[in-house]
Amino acid sequence: MNSPVQQAMPAPNDATEQTYDAVIVGAGFAGLYMLHRLRGMGLRARVYEAGDGVGGTWFWNRYPGAACDIESLEYSYSFSEALQQEWTWSTRFARQPEILAYINHVADRFELRRDIQLSTRVTQALFDESRSRWQIATDRGDRISARFCVMATGCLSAPKPIEYPGASAFQGRILHTAYWPKEPVDFSGQRVGIVGTGSSGIQCIPIIAEQARHLTVFQRTPNFSVPAGNRPMDPDYQRKVKANYAALRAKEHDSDVGICALLDPESRKAMDMTPEEREQEYERRWEAGGLYFYCSYVDLMRDPVANETVAEFARRKIRQKINDPAVAELLVPSGYPFGAKRLCADTGYYETYNRDNVKLVDLRTTPIRGITPKGLQVGETEHELDVIIFATGFDAMTGALLNIDIRGRGNRKLSEHWSTGPRSYLGLMTAGFPNLFITTGPGSPSVLYNMVLGNEYHVDWIARAIVDLERSGCASIETTVEAESDWSTLVNDIGHQTLFTQANSWYLGCNVPGKPRAVLPYLGGFRSYRDRCEEVVARGYEGFALS
Repeated sequence: MNSPVQQAMPAPNDATEQTYDAVIVGAGFAGLYMLHRLRGMGLRARVYEAGDGVGGTWFWNRYPGAACDIESLEYSYSFSEALQQEWTWSTRFARQPEILAYINHVADRFELRRDIQLSTRVTQALFDESRSRWQIATDRGDRISARFCVMATGCLSAPKPIEYPGASAFQGRILHTAYWPKEPVDFSGQRVGIVGTGSSGIQCIPIIAEQARHLTVFQRTPNFSVPAGNRPMDPDYQRKVKANYAALRAKEHDSDVGICALLDPESRKAMDMTPEEREQEYERRWEAGGLYFYCSYVDLMRDPVANETVAEFARRKIRQKINDPAVAELLVPSGYPFGAKRLCADTGYYETYNRDNVKLVDLRTTPIRGITPKGLQVGETEHELDVIIFATGFDAMTGALLNIDIRGRGNRKLSEHWSTGPRSYLGLMTAGFPNLFITTGPGSPSVLYNMVLGNEYHVDWIARAIVDLERSGCASIETTVEAESDWSTLVNDIGHQTLFTQANSWYLGCNVPGKPRAVLPYLGGFRSYRDRCEEVVARGYEGFALS
């Protein structure tokens, strides 16, 4: 099902201060639902979006093969039963164009566009203590005053800059998966190089290899990738899910990962099972496709011996796909636990290295020295290229927030408050920044839970907090320093009880030079996190100060 795309309201031409009850930064899944909820509460809200269309990460990431690694029927809004029933997905794992069409349909169906301002980047948010209001500025000269500010900026929306010298001298074309051009890119007859083999690289490499004259893949760290198992949507399967959506959503909301459509989460430990039973479980999840391994045995991310059983299973599967044993060993991950870096889901990724026009360059032994006019210099070898693609990831979870000049009480910058790593209470608020909410921010399950449902939960929590604040007769809500400190310590302690800290991943900020190493998401699972959030509300917003 598709819907016509209408234009959102253009930016005003003057700098007269505009006044709203709430400003929302970002028009992705969280921003659109936040707008819908606030309008339903009778508040005047405005969304500001840097892109010229809605969609958030699915607006920007248009690279070939871009797709979700959670089933379409689960990676979708649950707040409207009518919406769930009317939208028909064409594939099991939706690709970017279909997800973007779905988000545009939502914007039109709920008439959200009239309160969305596109092509407008929020550059500053200052808390005016004398008025208890946020003063917002944009790159188009807007001046906005709002009582509440909701940062729905997304976790993977601040692409890492190119870290190699010489880009301006390159005579060919440079592309980045995170801001891919809208027009199709034709690689026919081209010598293409791609730097990075995370999720984006793994998705686009097989497609580009089919078109390019030659593809050179520059890999620093091999990642674990499982088959996506994508296929056209089975109409009977879709009807069955829709007939039982309420039960599925309840199961997702009561799980740690939010992925339950095909396989239920496992409750047993790997080391309590026989080798034969473990093999059967791993095979079942490998064949299921997607990220179902995150719902497997409960000790996989806590016990290194248990983790090694699934890691060795995956390594064996990878080796079976690649003809050249030497290439296979370069692609087999080692040195970190299975799942400690974001698991990837692919379609024909490993088999791509069996093609005659594909070459793998190992950067662990010889790193990239720079970009030359003709290509990439790796050690003493210059790889001549017509196109260089950077699939080098994001400044995850904090980058988009710190790219905005956010200042709270006493004109204190968020960048100063987070100078040694992000600090928050429940991942929703940070001390000294009243009425400033963050969706799926650092300190929440965030990227390790179904992001659409996680954003819905945060939006609903924020909406409830605003209603309760109004009923209390208070003007503002903010977390206390003590609650923030205790929660940040808990997030760190739980993280270090898992195997996630044994990998240099973006979960810890390790992919960005100079970024403080810290446990960014809450790693205790969504269920315990949700229970804590509900307990806080039941206790009269324990850990928050209302004034």
